[in-house]
Amino acid sequence: MFRQSSTRRPWRLAVPALTLALLGSLAACGGSSSDDSAAAGAPAKASGAFPAKVATKFGTVTVDKKPERVVALGWGDAETALALGVQPVGQSDWLAFGGDGVGPWAKGEYDKSPEKIGTLEPEYEKIAALKPDLILDVKSSGDQTRYDTLSKIAPTVGVPKGGEQYKVGWEKQTTMISQALGLADEGKGLIDDTDKKFTAAAEAHPEFKGKTVTVGSRTSEGWGAYVRGTDRIGFVEQLGFVNNPKVEAKAGTGFSVSVSEENLQMIDADLLVMAPIGIEASKISSDALYKSLSAVKKGHDVVFEDKSISSAFATNSVLSVGYALDKVVPMLADALK
Repeated sequence: MFRQSSTRRPWRLAVPALTLALLGSLAACGGSSSDDSAAAGAPAKASGAFPAKVATKFGTVTVDKKPERVVALGWGDAETALALGVQPVGQSDWLAFGGDGVGPWAKGEYDKSPEKIGTLEPEYEKIAALKPDLILDVKSSGDQTRYDTLSKIAPTVGVPKGGEQYKVGWEKQTTMISQALGLADEGKGLIDDTDKKFTAAAEAHPEFKGKTVTVGSRTSEGWGAYVRGTDRIGFVEQLGFVNNPKVEAKAGTGFSVSVSEENLQMIDADLLVMAPIGIEASKISSDALYKSLSAVKKGHDVVFEDKSISSAFATNSVLSVGYALDKVVPMLADALK
Protein backbone atom coordinates (compact mmCIF):
# COMPACT_ATOMS: atom_id res chain seq x y z
CA MET A 1 0.00 0.00 0.00
CA PHE A 2 1.47 3.35 -1.03
CA ARG A 3 0.89 6.76 0.52
CA GLN A 4 1.48 10.15 -1.19
CA SER A 5 0.62 13.94 -0.53
CA SER A 6 -2.14 16.31 -1.14
CA THR A 7 -2.70 19.26 -3.39
CA ARG A 8 -4.25 22.36 -1.98
CA ARG A 9 -7.02 22.42 -4.56
CA PRO A 10 -10.57 22.47 -3.17
CA TRP A 11 -12.70 19.44 -3.96
CA ARG A 12 -15.52 21.39 -5.54
CA LEU A 13 -14.90 24.45 -7.67
CA ALA A 14 -17.85 26.74 -7.21
CA VAL A 15 -18.78 29.00 -10.13
CA PRO A 16 -17.52 32.42 -8.99
CA ALA A 17 -19.38 35.70 -8.95
CA LEU A 18 -17.67 37.72 -11.66
CA THR A 19 -17.11 41.46 -11.79
CA LEU A 20 -17.94 43.50 -14.90
CA ALA A 21 -16.99 46.95 -13.65
CA LEU A 22 -13.96 47.47 -15.87
CA LEU A 23 -15.51 46.46 -19.18
CA GLY A 24 -16.13 49.94 -20.52
CA SER A 25 -12.43 50.80 -20.54
CA LEU A 26 -11.43 47.41 -21.96
CA ALA A 27 -13.66 47.09 -25.00
CA ALA A 28 -11.01 48.46 -27.33
CA CYS A 29 -8.23 46.23 -26.01
CA GLY A 30 -9.12 42.92 -27.63
CA GLY A 31 -6.72 41.52 -30.19
CA SER A 32 -4.12 44.27 -30.09
CA SER A 33 -0.40 43.62 -29.66
CA SER A 34 1.75 45.55 -27.23
CA ASP A 35 4.74 47.58 -28.37
CA ASP A 36 6.75 46.22 -25.44
CA SER A 37 6.26 42.60 -26.47
CA ALA A 38 9.87 41.79 -25.65
CA ALA A 39 8.73 41.45 -22.04
CA ALA A 40 6.56 38.54 -23.07
CA GLY A 41 9.37 36.01 -23.08
CA ALA A 42 9.54 33.67 -26.06
CA PRO A 43 6.76 34.30 -28.61
CA ALA A 44 5.22 31.54 -30.64
CA LYS A 45 7.32 29.98 -33.37
CA ALA A 46 5.15 30.38 -36.45
CA SER A 47 4.50 27.04 -38.08
CA GLY A 48 0.84 27.51 -38.96
CA ALA A 49 -1.10 29.94 -41.08
CA PHE A 50 -2.80 32.97 -39.61
CA PRO A 51 -5.53 33.84 -39.11
CA ALA A 52 -5.92 30.75 -36.92
CA LYS A 53 -9.39 29.51 -36.02
CA VAL A 54 -10.27 27.55 -32.88
CA ALA A 55 -13.70 26.03 -32.24
CA THR A 56 -15.00 26.58 -28.70
CA LYS A 57 -18.26 26.30 -26.77
CA PHE A 58 -18.73 30.01 -27.38
CA GLY A 59 -18.20 29.83 -31.13
CA THR A 60 -15.16 29.96 -33.38
CA VAL A 61 -12.37 32.22 -32.13
CA THR A 62 -10.11 33.82 -34.74
CA VAL A 63 -6.52 34.76 -33.93
CA ASP A 64 -5.47 37.18 -36.67
CA LYS A 65 -1.71 37.05 -36.19
CA LYS A 66 1.00 35.40 -34.13
CA PRO A 67 0.37 36.18 -30.44
CA GLU A 68 3.16 38.01 -28.64
CA ARG A 69 1.58 38.51 -25.20
CA VAL A 70 -0.31 35.45 -23.97
CA VAL A 71 -2.18 35.19 -20.68
CA ALA A 72 -2.96 31.59 -19.62
CA LEU A 73 -5.77 31.22 -17.08
CA GLY A 74 -7.10 27.67 -17.46
CA TRP A 75 -5.81 24.84 -15.32
CA GLY A 76 -2.66 23.58 -17.08
CA ASP A 77 -3.02 26.08 -19.95
CA ALA A 78 0.28 27.80 -19.10
CA GLU A 79 2.12 24.46 -19.00
CA THR A 80 0.69 23.59 -22.41
CA ALA A 81 1.93 26.89 -23.84
CA LEU A 82 5.34 26.29 -22.29
CA ALA A 83 5.50 22.83 -23.83
CA LEU A 84 5.04 24.57 -27.19
CA GLY A 85 7.86 27.03 -26.48
CA VAL A 86 5.62 29.98 -25.57
CA GLN A 87 6.09 31.83 -22.28
CA PRO A 88 2.88 33.51 -21.03
CA VAL A 89 3.20 37.01 -19.56
CA GLY A 90 0.54 36.07 -17.00
CA GLN A 91 -0.82 32.81 -15.65
CA SER A 92 -2.97 31.29 -12.93
CA ASP A 93 -1.36 29.06 -10.31
CA TRP A 94 -4.10 26.51 -9.63
CA LEU A 95 -2.15 24.33 -7.22
CA ALA A 96 -0.32 27.10 -5.37
CA PHE A 97 3.14 26.04 -6.51
CA GLY A 98 4.55 29.52 -5.95
CA GLY A 99 7.58 30.69 -7.92
CA ASP A 100 6.65 30.63 -11.60
CA GLY A 101 3.36 28.90 -10.79
CA VAL A 102 4.27 25.55 -12.34
CA GLY A 103 5.30 22.14 -11.06
CA PRO A 104 8.83 20.70 -10.96
CA TRP A 105 8.35 19.12 -14.41
CA ALA A 106 8.26 22.68 -15.83
CA LYS A 107 11.09 24.14 -13.76
CA GLY A 108 13.26 26.53 -15.77
CA GLU A 109 10.80 26.89 -18.65
CA TYR A 110 10.33 30.61 -17.96
CA ASP A 111 13.04 33.18 -18.71
CA LYS A 112 11.01 35.78 -16.80
CA SER A 113 8.43 34.94 -14.15
CA PRO A 114 4.84 35.60 -15.26
CA GLU A 115 2.37 37.83 -13.48
CA LYS A 116 0.17 35.69 -11.23
CA ILE A 117 -3.57 35.84 -11.90
CA GLY A 118 -6.34 34.55 -9.63
CA THR A 119 -7.98 31.25 -10.50
CA LEU A 120 -11.71 31.05 -9.76
CA GLU A 121 -12.15 34.82 -10.01
CA PRO A 122 -9.52 36.25 -12.38
CA GLU A 123 -8.29 39.77 -11.63
CA TYR A 124 -9.51 41.45 -14.78
CA GLU A 125 -7.74 44.76 -14.19
CA LYS A 126 -4.44 42.93 -13.79
CA ILE A 127 -5.08 40.95 -16.98
CA ALA A 128 -5.93 44.09 -18.94
CA ALA A 129 -2.79 45.84 -17.66
CA LEU A 130 -0.71 43.07 -19.25
CA LYS A 131 -2.11 44.09 -22.67
CA PRO A 132 -2.56 40.51 -23.88
CA ASP A 133 -3.23 39.72 -27.51
CA LEU A 134 -4.47 36.22 -26.60
CA ILE A 135 -6.09 34.75 -23.49
CA LEU A 136 -6.16 31.00 -22.90
CA ASP A 137 -8.99 29.74 -20.68
CA VAL A 138 -9.35 26.25 -22.12
CA LYS A 139 -9.52 24.09 -18.99
CA SER A 140 -11.93 26.16 -17.01
CA SER A 141 -15.46 26.34 -15.62
CA GLY A 142 -16.96 27.30 -18.97
CA ASP A 143 -18.91 30.12 -17.32
CA GLN A 144 -20.47 32.46 -19.89
CA THR A 145 -19.97 35.63 -17.86
CA ARG A 146 -16.31 34.82 -17.28
CA TYR A 147 -15.80 34.27 -20.99
CA ASP A 148 -17.70 37.44 -21.96
CA THR A 149 -15.59 39.48 -19.57
CA LEU A 150 -12.29 38.06 -20.81
CA SER A 151 -13.19 38.33 -24.48
CA LYS A 152 -13.66 42.09 -24.08
CA ILE A 153 -10.00 42.30 -23.07
CA ALA A 154 -8.53 40.15 -25.85
CA PRO A 155 -9.45 37.19 -28.09
CA THR A 156 -10.13 34.36 -25.66
CA VAL A 157 -9.95 30.64 -26.36
CA GLY A 158 -12.44 29.20 -23.89
CA VAL A 159 -13.60 25.67 -23.19
CA PRO A 160 -14.59 23.35 -26.05
CA LYS A 161 -18.20 22.28 -26.44
CA GLY A 162 -18.92 19.87 -23.60
CA GLY A 163 -15.81 20.99 -21.73
CA GLU A 164 -17.56 22.76 -18.87
CA GLN A 165 -16.49 22.18 -15.27
CA TYR A 166 -12.88 21.36 -16.22
CA LYS A 167 -13.86 18.37 -18.38
CA VAL A 168 -11.12 19.00 -20.93
CA GLY A 169 -8.56 16.28 -21.60
CA TRP A 170 -4.91 17.06 -22.17
CA GLU A 171 -5.20 16.09 -25.86
CA LYS A 172 -8.02 18.56 -26.55
CA GLN A 173 -6.27 21.22 -24.47
CA THR A 174 -3.06 20.77 -26.44
CA THR A 175 -4.86 20.79 -29.78
CA MET A 176 -6.78 24.00 -29.08
CA ILE A 177 -3.84 25.90 -27.62
CA SER A 178 -1.45 24.84 -30.36
CA GLN A 179 -3.99 25.95 -32.99
CA ALA A 180 -4.37 29.35 -31.33
CA LEU A 181 -0.60 29.82 -31.21
CA GLY A 182 -0.10 28.82 -34.84
CA LEU A 183 1.72 25.69 -33.71
CA ALA A 184 -0.73 22.97 -34.72
CA ASP A 185 2.00 20.69 -36.08
CA GLU A 186 4.04 21.01 -32.90
CA GLY A 187 0.91 20.29 -30.85
CA LYS A 188 0.19 17.15 -32.82
CA GLY A 189 3.78 16.02 -32.28
CA LEU A 190 3.46 16.47 -28.52
CA ILE A 191 0.20 14.50 -28.50
CA ASP A 192 1.67 11.67 -30.56
CA ASP A 193 4.73 11.42 -28.31
CA THR A 194 2.59 11.36 -25.17
CA ASP A 195 0.21 8.78 -26.62
CA LYS A 196 3.20 6.54 -27.28
CA LYS A 197 4.17 6.80 -23.60
CA PHE A 198 0.67 5.77 -22.54
CA THR A 199 0.68 2.89 -25.00
CA ALA A 200 4.04 1.67 -23.74
CA ALA A 201 2.88 1.87 -20.11
CA ALA A 202 -0.35 -0.03 -20.87
CA GLU A 203 1.53 -2.73 -22.80
CA ALA A 204 3.99 -3.11 -19.93
CA HIS A 205 1.09 -3.65 -17.52
CA PRO A 206 -1.56 -5.85 -19.13
CA GLU A 207 -2.91 -6.50 -15.63
CA PHE A 208 -4.50 -3.02 -15.72
CA LYS A 209 -6.84 -3.87 -18.59
CA GLY A 210 -10.47 -4.13 -17.52
CA LYS A 211 -9.81 -3.56 -13.83
CA THR A 212 -12.24 -1.18 -12.14
CA VAL A 213 -10.79 1.89 -10.45
CA THR A 214 -12.05 4.68 -8.24
CA VAL A 215 -10.07 7.90 -8.32
CA GLY A 216 -11.22 9.95 -5.39
CA SER A 217 -10.37 12.33 -2.62
CA ARG A 218 -11.16 13.34 0.90
CA THR A 219 -11.36 16.91 2.17
CA SER A 220 -12.37 18.38 5.51
CA GLU A 221 -15.93 18.33 4.15
CA GLY A 222 -16.05 14.70 3.10
CA TRP A 223 -15.38 12.10 0.43
CA GLY A 224 -15.73 12.32 -3.33
CA ALA A 225 -14.94 10.49 -6.56
CA TYR A 226 -14.11 11.75 -10.05
CA VAL A 227 -16.18 10.96 -13.13
CA ARG A 228 -15.43 10.29 -16.78
CA GLY A 229 -14.46 13.32 -18.83
CA THR A 230 -11.95 14.54 -16.24
CA ASP A 231 -8.22 14.16 -16.74
CA ARG A 232 -7.72 11.98 -13.69
CA ILE A 233 -10.08 9.39 -15.11
CA GLY A 234 -8.72 9.88 -18.62
CA PHE A 235 -5.26 9.04 -17.30
CA VAL A 236 -6.26 5.68 -15.81
CA GLU A 237 -8.52 4.84 -18.74
CA GLN A 238 -5.62 5.25 -21.16
CA LEU A 239 -3.79 2.66 -19.09
CA GLY A 240 -6.65 0.18 -19.52
CA PHE A 241 -8.66 0.72 -16.33
CA VAL A 242 -12.45 1.14 -16.25
CA ASN A 243 -13.94 3.84 -14.04
CA ASN A 244 -16.07 2.48 -11.21
CA PRO A 245 -19.58 1.94 -12.68
CA LYS A 246 -21.18 2.77 -9.31
CA VAL A 247 -19.52 6.18 -9.42
CA GLU A 248 -20.48 6.75 -13.05
CA ALA A 249 -24.10 5.95 -12.24
CA LYS A 250 -24.14 9.00 -9.94
CA ALA A 251 -22.36 11.33 -12.38
CA GLY A 252 -23.97 14.68 -13.15
CA THR A 253 -22.68 17.79 -14.86
CA GLY A 254 -19.80 18.32 -12.43
CA PHE A 255 -16.36 16.73 -12.45
CA SER A 256 -16.97 14.73 -9.27
CA VAL A 257 -19.66 13.17 -7.10
CA SER A 258 -19.94 13.45 -3.34
CA VAL A 259 -19.89 10.22 -1.35
CA SER A 260 -21.37 10.06 2.12
CA GLU A 261 -19.74 8.01 4.86
CA GLU A 262 -22.88 5.89 4.99
CA ASN A 263 -22.37 5.04 1.32
CA LEU A 264 -18.56 4.78 1.28
CA GLN A 265 -18.78 1.20 0.00
CA MET A 266 -19.70 2.78 -3.33
CA ILE A 267 -16.06 3.64 -4.00
CA ASP A 268 -14.84 0.06 -3.56
CA ALA A 269 -13.25 -1.25 -6.76
CA ASP A 270 -10.35 -3.38 -7.95
CA LEU A 271 -8.09 -0.39 -7.26
CA LEU A 272 -8.53 2.79 -5.22
CA VAL A 273 -6.46 5.92 -5.95
CA MET A 274 -7.08 8.57 -3.32
CA ALA A 275 -5.78 12.08 -2.66
CA PRO A 276 -6.07 14.07 0.55
CA ILE A 277 -6.97 17.70 -0.15
CA GLY A 278 -6.38 20.14 2.66
CA ILE A 279 -5.99 17.32 5.18
CA GLU A 280 -3.29 14.85 6.15
CA ALA A 281 -3.07 11.61 4.17
CA SER A 282 -3.52 9.70 7.42
CA LYS A 283 -7.11 10.99 7.56
CA ILE A 284 -7.74 8.62 4.67
CA SER A 285 -5.44 5.69 5.38
CA SER A 286 -6.33 5.41 9.07
CA ASP A 287 -10.07 5.91 8.66
CA ALA A 288 -11.96 2.87 9.96
CA LEU A 289 -14.60 2.94 7.22
CA TYR A 290 -11.96 3.27 4.52
CA LYS A 291 -9.96 0.41 6.00
CA SER A 292 -13.09 -1.76 5.89
CA LEU A 293 -13.25 -1.61 2.09
CA SER A 294 -12.34 -4.82 0.29
CA ALA A 295 -9.71 -3.16 -1.92
CA VAL A 296 -7.98 -1.62 1.10
CA LYS A 297 -7.98 -4.91 3.00
CA LYS A 298 -6.20 -6.47 0.02
CA GLY A 299 -3.70 -3.61 -0.18
CA HIS A 300 -5.08 -2.53 -3.56
CA ASP A 301 -5.04 1.18 -2.85
CA VAL A 302 -2.80 4.20 -3.32
CA VAL A 303 -3.09 7.27 -1.11
CA PHE A 304 -1.04 10.15 -2.46
CA GLU A 305 1.31 11.79 0.00
CA ASP A 306 3.93 13.33 -2.28
CA LYS A 307 2.66 16.74 -3.44
CA SER A 308 4.61 16.74 -6.69
CA ILE A 309 3.23 13.37 -7.75
CA SER A 310 -0.30 14.25 -6.69
CA SER A 311 -0.10 17.61 -8.49
CA ALA A 312 1.23 16.08 -11.72
CA PHE A 313 -1.57 13.51 -11.68
CA ALA A 314 -4.18 16.20 -11.00
CA THR A 315 -2.88 18.70 -13.58
CA ASN A 316 -2.25 16.11 -16.30
CA SER A 317 -1.15 18.66 -18.89
CA VAL A 318 0.91 17.54 -21.86
CA LEU A 319 3.94 18.78 -19.91
CA SER A 320 3.16 17.06 -16.59
CA VAL A 321 1.74 13.79 -17.85
CA GLY A 322 5.14 12.24 -18.58
CA TYR A 323 6.21 12.95 -15.00
CA ALA A 324 2.96 11.40 -13.73
CA LEU A 325 3.42 8.30 -15.88
CA ASP A 326 6.93 7.76 -14.55
CA LYS A 327 5.85 8.13 -10.91
CA VAL A 328 2.26 6.89 -10.73
CA VAL A 329 2.26 3.82 -12.98
CA PRO A 330 4.74 1.84 -10.81
CA MET A 331 2.62 2.65 -7.76
CA LEU A 332 -0.55 1.37 -9.43
CA ALA A 333 1.24 -1.80 -10.49
CA ASP A 334 2.62 -2.46 -7.01
CA ALA A 335 -0.78 -1.86 -5.43
CA LEU A 336 -2.38 -4.49 -7.66
CA LYS A 337 0.18 -7.19 -6.84
